[in-house]
Amino acid sequence: MHPTLGPDGPAVSRLGLGCMSMTGTYGPTDPHEAAATLLEALDSGVTMFDSGDFYGDGTNEELLGRTLAPHRDRIVLATKTGVRRTADGLVPAGSADDLRRACEASLRRLRTDHIDVYYLARIDPAVPVEDSVGALADLVAQGKVGCIGLSEVSAATLRRAHAVHPISAVQTEYSLWERHVEAAVLPELRSLGAALVAYSPLGRGLLTGAVRATTGYERGDFRATAPRYNGEHLKANLAIVDAITQLAAAKGATPAQVALAWLLTRGSHVIPIPGSSRRPHLRDNLAALDLHLTAADLSAIDAVVPTAGAQGARYGDHGIRMIDQ
Repeated sequence: MHPTLGPDGPAVSRLGLGCMSMTGTYGPTDPHEAAATLLEALDSGVTMFDSGDFYGDGTNEELLGRTLAPHRDRIVLATKTGVRRTADGLVPAGSADDLRRACEASLRRLRTDHIDVYYLARIDPAVPVEDSVGALADLVAQGKVGCIGLSEVSAATLRRAHAVHPISAVQTEYSLWERHVEAAVLPELRSLGAALVAYSPLGRGLLTGAVRATTGYERGDFRATAPRYNGEHLKANLAIVDAITQLAAAKGATPAQVALAWLLTRGSHVIPIPGSSRRPHLRDNLAALDLHLTAADLSAIDAVVPTAGAQGARYGDHGIRMIDQ
């Protein structure tokens, strides 16, 4: 049985595909390989594809539009808005006018007449969340949006938003070393019947084992500015990765597969969306669907991952200020 986004939302594959890395967030990419990865994911049973209007300044949505438009009836298309890029970085943009304009632009880039899941990417402190969600609800009424999601919100904000219009999903970072949502957000989602869409389920690549202390980040790589991925924080976090890698080897698996399989044990309402811009990575991730973690495996993972998770903030100061606490 496939999970659904909320009680009345669309059914989706157990793993979705996060598409942000296809347009440069972690350094240069190959658009032809990215397009091939999208199509292989579709042929492999992935149905939910996740983008954002600020990923590559719209080029991510354009990639999905030209690649997936011929297969529109087979996919659940998700994208985000609510922030805009300035010389100082991303800033919130959650007014009704902002959201209406953004939706029209995303529909053009995605080459579709409706967005299945439309997320408010960040809460605008200058706009009550009720007003932002009300504007999204108008888009639902117009048939341009199927269901509404939020991203990186507190349980209290989720309740306020849901009182205006049902929230089908919350997308936030969740992985075996980033578990902040377990305290309040996950219980609130369960009470509402909504889904948790887990982005960065592989710790932005660290939980794959591909990053080491000597790794140099490419120009434009987000991780170069986030404390968790640098200096002494990185060294401490790599010890966690090494422990997971040893556990994975004992099961004939990769650390990425163990990390994803662990998330899949959190419940059917938790839907990881690992990012892949290359087909070999996609195949490795999808193999996690066939990996069974026993109670002993889960205990072993808990024993090597600190209760507090990874060391160091997951965003720089500007990014942290944009997260709803």
